Amino acid sequence: MQRRPPRVPHLRPLARLRAGVRLMRPRQWVKNVLVAAAPLAAGTLTQPRVLLHTATAFVALALASSATYCLNDAMDAEADSLHPVKSRRPIPSGLLTSRVAVVLASVLAAAALLVAGLASSWGPLSGVVVAYLVVTAAYSIALKHQPVLELGLISAGFVLRAIAGGVATGIPLSQWFLIVTGFGSLYMVAGKRLSELVRAQHENGAVRRAVAHYPLSYLRGILAISASVAIAGYCLWAADVAAHHGNSIWVGVSVFPFVLALLRYGLDADGGQVEEPEEVVIHDRTLQGLGLLWLLTYAAGVLL
Repeated sequence: MQRRPPRVPHLRPLARLRAGVRLMRPRQWVKNVLVAAAPLAAGTLTQPRVLLHTATAFVALALASSATYCLNDAMDAEADSLHPVKSRRPIPSGLLTSRVAVVLASVLAAAALLVAGLASSWGPLSGVVVAYLVVTAAYSIALKHQPVLELGLISAGFVLRAIAGGVATGIPLSQWFLIVTGFGSLYMVAGKRLSELVRAQHENGAVRRAVAHYPLSYLRGILAISASVAIAGYCLWAADVAAHHGNSIWVGVSVFPFVLALLRYGLDADGGQVEEPEEVVIHDRTLQGLGLLWLLTYAAGVLL
């Protein structure tokens, strides 16, 4: 039996404002640091102009991603009301209506396009933001329950974030950069799905319709394939970067923490701990250490 979201009458404006902020999921804005990937890889992130344009791209993608979260929650309100955790979200709990969420999504999408347009005179960054909004809207409205396609759409959202950083700063994106970003994103998304399925099986809980289509062995196969391609792409990318920076040994050394970080994430995924990947990045100290080690070795290879 379906349960309708409860209605909360006479809710105070401040409570509605807080609910609106929660609906935007500001904690997940950390995903948009991917806009810094291209300038970081090029070793130009510390330049004032590049840093300013990167920050602008971050703001545009943060607004666009929040628009997506609002739309997604509006579409999922009925299903979320039956979930033990998601039922506490603003819409299924009755703090906000789906109509308000759709209006907020529209405002945020317009704000994202405005920021991108003002920053690039309606140039490439605006195009990337439009592409991101279209891809994520297609996922939320029609394709989120289509296995494999939903993996590709979510991964595309991450890739578009990385592309946004390149076009905003005028940095050419190499084929290796796009391969690593694409398959690294697929690796993270497949790990999230694997984690959902593992935890549901351990706790005898229900799983979402899209996740239920995936056997564990299939998701583990995707992890292996995507990790292999990402690692191979990174090795070729590292060799290319080293050749352009005086054959720096540090770029080659950065391969080791990169691979270990992927292995660590895979272990967390297989243990059912990465239903929210950004939470794992924040709380897994080993993963943080490997990420920092990778950043230091790669930066040393590019900047020294």
